[in-house]
Amino acid sequence: MRQSLSSSAASAATTGSSAERSLRLLAFITGAGRPLTLAEIATGLGLPKATAHRLCNQLLQMGFIARDIDERAFAVGPALRKLAFDALTHSTVRGLRHALLTDLVARLGETCNFTTLDGVEVLYLDRVEAPWPWRLQFDVGVHVPLHCTASGKLFLASMNSERRARILGQLEFARLTPNTLTTAAALRKDCERTAANGYAVDMEEFIAGLIAVAVPVRDAVGEVRAAIAMHGPVTRLSLDGMLKHLPALKVAAGRMSLLL
Repeated sequence: MRQSLSSSAASAATTGSSAERSLRLLAFITGAGRPLTLAEIATGLGLPKATAHRLCNQLLQMGFIARDIDERAFAVGPALRKLAFDALTHSTVRGLRHALLTDLVARLGETCNFTTLDGVEVLYLDRVEAPWPWRLQFDVGVHVPLHCTASGKLFLASMNSERRARILGQLEFARLTPNTLTTAAALRKDCERTAANGYAVDMEEFIAGLIAVAVPVRDAVGEVRAAIAMHGPVTRLSLDGMLKHLPALKVAAGRMSLLL
Protein backbone atom coordinates (compact mmCIF):
# COMPACT_ATOMS: atom_id res chain seq x y z
CA MET A 1 0.00 0.00 0.00
CA ARG A 2 2.82 2.41 0.89
CA GLN A 3 4.49 1.69 -2.43
CA SER A 4 1.22 2.42 -4.27
CA LEU A 5 0.76 5.71 -2.43
CA SER A 6 4.37 6.68 -3.12
CA SER A 7 3.94 5.95 -6.82
CA SER A 8 0.79 8.05 -6.94
CA ALA A 9 2.47 10.89 -5.08
CA ALA A 10 5.48 10.71 -7.38
CA SER A 11 3.30 10.91 -10.47
CA ALA A 12 1.34 13.90 -9.17
CA ALA A 13 4.43 15.66 -7.86
CA THR A 14 6.14 15.39 -11.23
CA THR A 15 3.23 16.73 -13.26
CA GLY A 16 1.40 19.04 -10.85
CA SER A 17 1.72 22.72 -10.02
CA SER A 18 4.23 24.03 -7.49
CA ALA A 19 1.48 24.18 -4.85
CA GLU A 20 0.47 20.60 -5.54
CA ARG A 21 4.09 19.42 -5.41
CA SER A 22 4.49 21.16 -2.03
CA LEU A 23 1.39 19.46 -0.66
CA ARG A 24 2.55 16.09 -1.96
CA LEU A 25 5.93 16.66 -0.36
CA LEU A 26 4.29 17.39 2.99
CA ALA A 27 2.11 14.29 2.66
CA PHE A 28 5.17 12.21 1.79
CA ILE A 29 7.16 13.38 4.83
CA THR A 30 4.17 12.98 7.15
CA GLY A 31 3.36 9.53 5.81
CA ALA A 32 6.94 8.32 6.17
CA GLY A 33 6.75 8.51 9.95
CA ARG A 34 10.44 9.49 10.19
CA PRO A 35 12.75 12.28 9.00
CA LEU A 36 13.70 12.05 5.32
CA THR A 37 16.80 13.23 3.53
CA LEU A 38 16.64 15.41 0.44
CA ALA A 39 17.72 12.43 -1.68
CA GLU A 40 14.89 10.27 -0.26
CA ILE A 41 12.35 13.02 -0.93
CA ALA A 42 13.54 13.58 -4.49
CA THR A 43 13.56 9.86 -5.25
CA GLY A 44 10.26 9.13 -3.53
CA LEU A 45 8.45 11.91 -5.39
CA GLY A 46 10.29 11.52 -8.68
CA LEU A 47 11.60 15.08 -8.56
CA PRO A 48 14.92 16.54 -9.67
CA LYS A 49 17.05 17.26 -6.61
CA ALA A 50 17.09 20.96 -7.47
CA THR A 51 13.28 21.07 -7.46
CA ALA A 52 13.08 19.11 -4.21
CA HIS A 53 15.66 21.43 -2.66
CA ARG A 54 13.72 24.54 -3.71
CA LEU A 55 10.44 23.16 -2.33
CA CYS A 56 12.06 22.13 0.93
CA ASN A 57 13.58 25.59 1.38
CA GLN A 58 10.20 27.23 0.84
CA LEU A 59 8.49 24.91 3.31
CA LEU A 60 11.32 25.40 5.82
CA GLN A 61 10.86 29.17 5.71
CA MET A 62 7.13 28.75 6.31
CA GLY A 63 7.67 26.34 9.18
CA PHE A 64 5.83 23.43 7.60
CA ILE A 65 8.94 21.27 7.75
CA ALA A 66 12.00 21.50 9.99
CA ARG A 67 15.55 20.21 10.09
CA ASP A 68 15.98 17.07 12.15
CA ILE A 69 18.85 16.48 14.62
CA ASP A 70 20.67 15.23 11.56
CA GLU A 71 20.52 18.46 9.56
CA ARG A 72 20.50 16.52 6.29
CA ALA A 73 16.99 15.22 7.07
CA PHE A 74 13.62 16.95 7.17
CA ALA A 75 10.75 16.31 9.59
CA VAL A 76 7.29 17.73 10.29
CA GLY A 77 7.53 21.40 11.30
CA PRO A 78 5.57 23.48 13.85
CA ALA A 79 3.33 25.12 11.25
CA LEU A 80 2.21 21.72 9.96
CA ARG A 81 1.55 20.50 13.50
CA LYS A 82 -0.58 23.60 14.14
CA LEU A 83 -2.46 23.03 10.90
CA ALA A 84 -3.19 19.45 11.93
CA PHE A 85 -4.32 20.58 15.39
CA ASP A 86 -6.57 23.29 13.94
CA ALA A 87 -8.12 20.77 11.56
CA LEU A 88 -8.88 18.42 14.46
CA THR A 89 -10.25 21.30 16.51
CA HIS A 90 -12.46 22.31 13.60
CA SER A 91 -13.83 18.78 13.49
CA THR A 92 -14.44 18.93 17.23
CA VAL A 93 -16.28 22.24 16.91
CA ARG A 94 -18.50 20.80 14.19
CA GLY A 95 -19.29 17.91 16.50
CA LEU A 96 -20.23 20.31 19.31
CA ARG A 97 -22.45 22.29 16.96
CA HIS A 98 -24.21 19.12 15.83
CA ALA A 99 -24.70 18.00 19.44
CA LEU A 100 -26.22 21.38 20.28
CA LEU A 101 -28.60 21.10 17.32
CA THR A 102 -29.50 17.53 18.25
CA ASP A 103 -30.33 18.60 21.80
CA LEU A 104 -32.49 21.45 20.48
CA VAL A 105 -34.46 19.10 18.20
CA ALA A 106 -35.01 16.70 21.10
CA ARG A 107 -36.50 19.53 23.14
CA LEU A 108 -38.58 21.18 20.41
CA GLY A 109 -39.69 18.05 18.59
CA GLU A 110 -39.16 19.75 15.22
CA THR A 111 -36.40 19.74 12.61
CA CYS A 112 -33.72 22.41 13.06
CA ASN A 113 -31.09 23.80 10.68
CA PHE A 114 -27.83 25.69 11.13
CA THR A 115 -27.22 27.95 8.13
CA THR A 116 -25.05 30.78 6.86
CA LEU A 117 -25.02 33.26 4.01
CA ASP A 118 -23.13 32.17 0.90
CA GLY A 119 -23.19 34.83 -1.81
CA VAL A 120 -26.87 35.39 -2.60
CA GLU A 121 -28.03 32.04 -1.22
CA VAL A 122 -28.42 30.28 2.11
CA LEU A 123 -25.99 27.43 2.80
CA TYR A 124 -26.94 24.54 5.09
CA LEU A 125 -24.04 23.95 7.50
CA ASP A 126 -25.88 21.34 9.56
CA ARG A 127 -29.33 19.85 9.96
CA VAL A 128 -31.03 17.49 12.41
CA GLU A 129 -34.34 15.89 11.47
CA ALA A 130 -37.12 15.40 14.01
CA PRO A 131 -38.44 11.81 14.23
CA TRP A 132 -41.68 12.44 12.36
CA PRO A 133 -42.94 10.43 9.37
CA TRP A 134 -43.21 13.53 7.13
CA ARG A 135 -39.70 14.78 6.43
CA LEU A 136 -37.73 16.87 3.95
CA GLN A 137 -34.32 15.75 2.77
CA PHE A 138 -31.87 18.66 2.62
CA ASP A 139 -28.27 17.55 2.86
CA VAL A 140 -25.52 19.58 4.50
CA GLY A 141 -23.95 21.75 1.81
CA VAL A 142 -27.17 22.38 -0.10
CA HIS A 143 -28.14 25.94 -1.04
CA VAL A 144 -31.64 27.40 -0.74
CA PRO A 145 -33.00 30.84 -1.80
CA LEU A 146 -32.72 34.01 0.22
CA HIS A 147 -36.06 35.59 -0.63
CA CYS A 148 -38.40 32.84 0.58
CA THR A 149 -36.69 31.13 3.52
CA ALA A 150 -36.66 32.19 7.16
CA SER A 151 -32.86 32.12 7.36
CA GLY A 152 -32.51 33.99 4.07
CA LYS A 153 -34.83 36.77 5.12
CA LEU A 154 -33.06 36.98 8.46
CA PHE A 155 -29.71 37.49 6.72
CA LEU A 156 -31.19 40.15 4.46
CA ALA A 157 -32.72 41.95 7.45
CA SER A 158 -29.35 42.03 9.24
CA MET A 159 -27.65 43.89 6.37
CA ASN A 160 -27.28 47.62 6.04
CA SER A 161 -29.62 49.18 3.48
CA GLU A 162 -26.92 49.63 0.84
CA ARG A 163 -25.81 45.99 0.88
CA ARG A 164 -29.41 44.77 1.02
CA ALA A 165 -30.35 46.89 -1.99
CA ARG A 166 -27.39 45.50 -3.93
CA ILE A 167 -28.40 41.91 -3.19
CA LEU A 168 -32.08 42.51 -3.87
CA GLY A 169 -31.02 43.77 -7.28
CA GLN A 170 -29.40 40.39 -8.00
CA LEU A 171 -32.29 38.15 -6.91
CA GLU A 172 -34.69 36.54 -9.38
CA PHE A 173 -37.63 36.30 -6.94
CA ALA A 174 -38.81 32.94 -8.28
CA ARG A 175 -42.36 32.15 -7.14
CA LEU A 176 -42.13 28.77 -5.42
CA THR A 177 -45.52 28.84 -3.69
CA PRO A 178 -48.56 31.15 -3.74
CA ASN A 179 -47.12 32.87 -0.63
CA THR A 180 -43.65 33.63 -2.03
CA LEU A 181 -42.68 37.31 -1.97
CA THR A 182 -41.79 38.15 -5.56
CA THR A 183 -40.88 41.85 -5.48
CA ALA A 184 -38.04 43.80 -3.92
CA ALA A 185 -40.55 46.16 -2.28
CA ALA A 186 -42.43 43.34 -0.55
CA LEU A 187 -39.23 41.72 0.65
CA ARG A 188 -37.85 45.06 1.85
CA LYS A 189 -40.95 45.58 3.99
CA ASP A 190 -40.63 42.03 5.35
CA CYS A 191 -36.98 42.75 6.23
CA GLU A 192 -38.00 45.83 8.21
CA ARG A 193 -40.49 43.75 10.19
CA THR A 194 -37.89 41.02 10.72
CA ALA A 195 -35.28 43.48 11.96
CA ALA A 196 -37.79 44.93 14.44
CA ASN A 197 -38.85 41.47 15.70
CA GLY A 198 -35.37 39.96 15.92
CA TYR A 199 -36.48 36.81 14.11
CA ALA A 200 -37.73 35.83 10.65
CA VAL A 201 -40.60 33.60 9.59
CA ASP A 202 -41.38 31.65 6.44
CA MET A 203 -45.14 31.19 6.08
CA GLU A 204 -45.28 28.54 3.35
CA GLU A 205 -43.17 30.78 1.12
CA PHE A 206 -40.52 28.20 0.22
CA ILE A 207 -42.50 24.96 0.35
CA ALA A 208 -46.27 24.72 0.49
CA GLY A 209 -47.41 23.27 3.80
CA LEU A 210 -44.19 24.16 5.63
CA ILE A 211 -43.58 27.06 8.02
CA ALA A 212 -40.33 28.09 9.69
CA VAL A 213 -38.76 30.55 12.10
CA ALA A 214 -35.10 31.62 12.23
CA VAL A 215 -33.04 33.45 14.85
CA PRO A 216 -29.58 35.02 14.41
CA VAL A 217 -26.27 33.59 15.59
CA ARG A 218 -23.92 36.51 16.23
CA ASP A 219 -20.15 36.61 16.51
CA ALA A 220 -18.14 38.27 19.27
CA VAL A 221 -18.73 41.77 17.85
CA GLY A 222 -22.44 41.28 17.28
CA GLU A 223 -22.42 40.60 13.56
CA VAL A 224 -24.92 38.01 12.27
CA ARG A 225 -22.76 35.16 11.03
CA ALA A 226 -25.27 32.31 10.93
CA ALA A 227 -28.81 31.34 11.83
CA ILE A 228 -30.67 28.57 13.61
CA ALA A 229 -34.01 27.76 12.02
CA MET A 230 -36.83 25.45 13.02
CA HIS A 231 -39.51 24.25 10.61
CA GLY A 232 -42.51 21.98 10.57
CA PRO A 233 -45.71 21.27 8.63
CA VAL A 234 -48.82 23.40 9.14
CA THR A 235 -50.75 20.20 9.92
CA ARG A 236 -49.19 20.20 13.41
CA LEU A 237 -47.56 23.62 13.78
CA SER A 238 -49.16 27.07 13.81
CA LEU A 239 -47.42 30.44 13.78
CA ASP A 240 -48.28 31.02 17.45
CA GLY A 241 -47.10 27.52 18.35
CA MET A 242 -43.87 28.07 16.44
CA LEU A 243 -43.17 31.40 18.11
CA LYS A 244 -43.52 29.79 21.56
CA HIS A 245 -40.22 28.08 20.79
CA LEU A 246 -38.37 31.38 20.31
CA PRO A 247 -36.84 31.43 23.83
CA ALA A 248 -35.29 27.97 23.34
CA LEU A 249 -34.08 28.91 19.86
CA LYS A 250 -32.46 32.09 21.16
CA VAL A 251 -30.71 30.23 23.98
CA ALA A 252 -29.38 27.74 21.44
CA ALA A 253 -28.24 30.60 19.19
CA GLY A 254 -26.34 32.13 22.10
CA ARG A 255 -24.59 28.83 22.77
CA MET A 256 -23.89 28.40 19.07
CA SER A 257 -22.26 31.83 18.90
CA LEU A 258 -19.51 30.51 21.18
CA LEU A 259 -18.75 27.83 18.56
CA LEU A 260 -18.24 30.13 15.56
